[in-house]
Amino acid sequence: MSGRRKKIWITRAQPGASATAERVRGMGHEALVAPLLAVHHLDDVTIDLAGVAALAFTSANGVRAFAERSGDRGLKAFCVGAATAQAARAAGFHSVLSTDGDVASLAHGIAARRGELKGAVLHAGAAELAGDLTGALAEKGVETRRLVLYETRPVTLDEAQLKPLLRADVVLLHSPRAAQALAPILRKHPAPEMCAFGLSKAVLKPLVRVKLAAKLAPPYPLEAALLQLIEKPL
Repeated sequence: MSGRRKKIWITRAQPGASATAERVRGMGHEALVAPLLAVHHLDDVTIDLAGVAALAFTSANGVRAFAERSGDRGLKAFCVGAATAQAARAAGFHSVLSTDGDVASLAHGIAARRGELKGAVLHAGAAELAGDLTGALAEKGVETRRLVLYETRPVTLDEAQLKPLLRADVVLLHSPRAAQALAPILRKHPAPEMCAFGLSKAVLKPLVRVKLAAKLAPPYPLEAALLQLIEKPL
């Protein structure tokens, strides 16, 4: 796919979609921003940090949702990857540790530092989880609490909005939820010449029965690696 300007459909929720679009344009490609998900912060959420030794974030949206509701920045923040860690630093957290991987690697990284933790790990994030961090940490003997701060809801795109998107060369997927939203669209409106690039193999699983030109995931679940697939010859 290298050597020409391509149309890239960005499906992730805002504000991440705009950041990805800027990177895509910086690579010389056309960014089609049309999120399939929207982030909705939940009301009446109480944040209790009593007995909490550290925070765990599996998305930048989780960081932003926590930062909007709490001014505490003194706790150690364990982050699933570089983008989430960057969001934590931007929010003002001073001690940020990133595993640059998936939920399993985050659990392993936290467990490796269990001796430093004098209390529980609070996992602040979405109602729908891509992985079971709380369960993984419990298996490793780390006390964990879960705090639901937001949920992602599907965005409905009408026929006029879909028409140019279905002519994209590539659709970028950052989460299984986005792929789940895309699958029925492509079953109704087949786009066999489109390539789907997902942040990981798990992200692409909902598209297993959808016919596409290619379905690829980078070796590491990092956006920089995901975007490099755009230049990969197929």
